Amino acid sequence: MYKIAAFVFCVLLWQSFAQAQNQPVRPEAGTTGTVAKVQQEVTLSIKALDAAGKQVLRQYSYRTSLPDSAAARKEVQALVHRLQQDSYLLASADTLSFSGNTLHVKLHVGQPFKWARLRNGNLSEGILVESGFREKFYLGAPFEPAEYVKLQQRILDYAERNGYPFASVWLDSIRIEGNQIEAALLVEKAFLVTYDSLEVVGETKTQQKFLMRYLQLLPGQPYNQDQIDASQRMLSQLPYVKVTRAPQVRFVRDKAKVYYFLEDRQANQVDGVVGFLPNPTRSDKLLVTGEANLNIRNIKGTGKQLGLQWRRVNKGSVILNGEYLHPNLLGTPFELGAKFNLLKQDSSFITVQPRLQLAYYTLQYGKFSVFTEWRNSRTLSSANVQSLQRLDLADAQTNTYGLNYLWNNLDDFYFPRRGRLVELQVAAGNKKLLRSPGLEKSFYETLQLKTTQLSLGVRVESFFRLGQNSALLARLRGEALLNDQIFLNDMYRIGGLSSLRGFDDYFFYASSYGVGTLEYRLFTAADSYVLLFYDQAYYRSDLEKVKASGYPLGLGGGISFSTGAGIFQLVYSLGKSEQQPLSFKYSKIHFGITSKF
Repeated sequence: MYKIAAFVFCVLLWQSFAQAQNQPVRPEAGTTGTVAKVQQEVTLSIKALDAAGKQVLRQYSYRTSLPDSAAARKEVQALVHRLQQDSYLLASADTLSFSGNTLHVKLHVGQPFKWARLRNGNLSEGILVESGFREKFYLGAPFEPAEYVKLQQRILDYAERNGYPFASVWLDSIRIEGNQIEAALLVEKAFLVTYDSLEVVGETKTQQKFLMRYLQLLPGQPYNQDQIDASQRMLSQLPYVKVTRAPQVRFVRDKAKVYYFLEDRQANQVDGVVGFLPNPTRSDKLLVTGEANLNIRNIKGTGKQLGLQWRRVNKGSVILNGEYLHPNLLGTPFELGAKFNLLKQDSSFITVQPRLQLAYYTLQYGKFSVFTEWRNSRTLSSANVQSLQRLDLADAQTNTYGLNYLWNNLDDFYFPRRGRLVELQVAAGNKKLLRSPGLEKSFYETLQLKTTQLSLGVRVESFFRLGQNSALLARLRGEALLNDQIFLNDMYRIGGLSSLRGFDDYFFYASSYGVGTLEYRLFTAADSYVLLFYDQAYYRSDLEKVKASGYPLGLGGGISFSTGAGIFQLVYSLGKSEQQPLSFKYSKIHFGITSKF
């Protein structure tokens, strides 16, 4: 009896999934098995065989006017499939006949099947939690094949994540009485599979040891299918390797060996950019600005990175940035990073800002970091004492601690066409004002020498592929500084090629700002494109005695293409704000070449 019931149940399951695609519609006696295709419109008439079936059929909608008989048959099959998925496992189209241009169908609906009980056969507590299975959910519940398959898949997914890729799930002790189904849910884990090693196939200097720790695939660790799936996305975030094929896994007894197909990319970078801007002091002269970058990536195949950047923003203003990243700190998945930023603003002030951070890469293309930052800003001796008295500038030291999260699934590191990048940052700390020898002690009596400071930051970039050779970039960047006493040398600086095009570098001082960008890119090659862009910004300046805000915008276009010496870039932009009209007289031209080796 149990064998017969099990056989009937398997047939029902097969019907519920296979019948929608390949179910033959039985013709009425006296007709041929194949209905000739009618090239004119067909009317579909479906009637249930009994009153209960008619009541059920009223709850379903289907098309009654179709272009031909083939489309009418597909509509009947789709309706039968929907009924079976909704617990009517014995639903079928019993007869089919034509009368003129009308296809008449007699439909058997049958009774809805229900779970009398679905018992836990041998599922562990971990499987119960991950799969969400509870016996009480199946007492008298409708039997829906699709939901049962989802339950099976959740159990198998849990097994694959915990070292059992050959696990199987089935129903045992099946009993069918009328339209009631009772069974026990069992899982067979087979045997535990652990990682054996990682093999790199292709021309790359990247060391196997670094990749194992970066991808967290360590010998002896239980096999995890989610980890294998995520590893390819994690590799796409590395600027110095290119994934040529999807990873492959070879199982030998209870060991898994993972093969990655990689090639080195030219990622080390030496480049320079020259900008020509109107000279505010002499209208007949141009002010030449510049930028130089050096990035050495994947040093000796270990993933270490070193970066240096020098920028001359305008006359007397210089920026110097440095960064070093050391992955797999002491053999762990953690990455140690050190950054250094220096800004000298003409003859007004100089700010030094070192940062130390510890990062951890998650499996779902994310990077979580904790950091501490020390900021020291001093007014220069040539600064006007009146600026201090106006509360524009101040000597200050700020120590902050913060969190940063970076989520990235862009399809290419350098030339993305699809995907999204999200970065969130929050930091808090104490700011301490330092007494200036040029001011009387009484001046500081009205100020708070120690305050709490909070900063927030967000960056979102989404690439939408519009066609085979074009993409649209939608980007939003913003930061906010929250403090009761904000000075000019505390503020963010926006403007220029890297933030708000159409303006001089660091043109605006802002205690909070947001810049939205729409950029269309038409690719002429894999590494070359033409671009059109529109930048819209909002900024706010919360100085103690002077409040300001505005909605500047920038627009323009440019090109980026590959040459024998590197990637050449040219951007032409116009900007409009309360301080600068939209005029070709104030246009900005930036061009440069990025050499990779």
